[in-house]
Amino acid sequence: MIISEQWLRTWVSPEATTQALSHKLTMIGLEVDSVATVAEPFSGVVVAEIISAEQHPDADKLRVCLVDAGDEHVQIVCGAPNARAGLRAPLAKVGAVLPGNFKIKKAKLRGVESQGMLCASAELTISEDNDGLMELPSNAPVGADIREYLSLDDKILELGLTPNRADCLSVRGVARDVAVAFDEALMEPEIAPFAATIDDQLPIAIDAPAKCPRYLGRVIKGVDLSKPTPDYMRDRLERAGLRSIDAVVDVTNYVMLELGQPLHAFDLDQLSGGIVVRECRDAEQLTLLDGTVQSLEAGTLLIADHEKPLALAGIMGGENSGVSESTTSLFLESAFFTPELMAGRARSYGLHTDASHRYERGVDFQLQRHAMERATQLFIETVGGEAGPITEVASDDDLPINDAVLLREEQIEKLLGLRIERFEVERILQGLGFWIVTQEQGWLCTAPSWRFDMGLEVDL
Repeated sequence: MIISEQWLRTWVSPEATTQALSHKLTMIGLEVDSVATVAEPFSGVVVAEIISAEQHPDADKLRVCLVDAGDEHVQIVCGAPNARAGLRAPLAKVGAVLPGNFKIKKAKLRGVESQGMLCASAELTISEDNDGLMELPSNAPVGADIREYLSLDDKILELGLTPNRADCLSVRGVARDVAVAFDEALMEPEIAPFAATIDDQLPIAIDAPAKCPRYLGRVIKGVDLSKPTPDYMRDRLERAGLRSIDAVVDVTNYVMLELGQPLHAFDLDQLSGGIVVRECRDAEQLTLLDGTVQSLEAGTLLIADHEKPLALAGIMGGENSGVSESTTSLFLESAFFTPELMAGRARSYGLHTDASHRYERGVDFQLQRHAMERATQLFIETVGGEAGPITEVASDDDLPINDAVLLREEQIEKLLGLRIERFEVERILQGLGFWIVTQEQGWLCTAPSWRFDMGLEVDL
């Protein structure tokens, strides 16, 4: 799990340095394998706007640019092919120090004075892109310090999670443990149920409830996919190792990273009749989003409509029902798939996706509606549209049951070799989401829906 420290701190922010936070994470079982910086140290770089860009009188590949640096206008000689009037880009002012201790001074390029340097992202170690100036959004505040504007003092934490800690494959999950470890409050984003503004629904049938005990769907119409992904969302995705694709895919990936629930959006206009969650039939094939054609194996769980398969359930969507630039209506799915029955299925097709990684280890079986509401909220904010009511089909008999387990006070000291006060035991368990009932010899503990690894007293 790769996580932005700044994103984590929007959920819980203890008074601890990055080093202290990393140490605490490791000591509670979420081992920090590495800590990386978003960008190497530099100073004196601001958001600037090119007012004009004229051809250099003595050099075909150079332009003489008049640049607004916020507090002054300066002349910059620049060889970047995308230097143009109206572009906002990073400007290293005279006196700036770039990575590698490279100091910016006044200079003359082919006889024309240059008072600073317009920068590519590679020159600031933000990325490896060195083909032209780093293009900033048109609303980037001219004169603002680029490190502050782009949150470049962020750190990237890579956690080496053990397979039983699927609950920490999300910012929410890691934040929950950090909050308890530091005895801090957890600051969850406000996610209110979205009041439907249209009546459109798509019927859902589950033919394999043992493999998919819960499936939710929602129609969202009138989306505009020409709208870009918000900067904060794109940055957080990229810092978590996911490439920004388009606003729809980015929102579903964002919610998966934030809450731990994989989601998938279909092009509503490509669906026929309704949704059927079923096992594959003889000789069925499916072209996936990566362009590969898969001959489906017996027992494979599919998301299908009334005519054709649409997706490998919990693994990857199909090409023919995928969202494209022409999509105006979505069908959003949020499902729970049984971990034991998902295990190994993706690998049997030579696949490993972020969704399959989570489903194989266990996704919170009560998270689906909450995640759908969060995704709806972000869709409306990002690409607009109107949403219908949530359709939910569930088989309660096939959903997991967390049985209560007795934790004896004497066993804690016996197994751990230290005494923990009763109030501290209760604070930790309740903070991690356990339902506890006090007993004479200890506590009767019921694990929350996101903990699949709490079946024995020794686990507690």
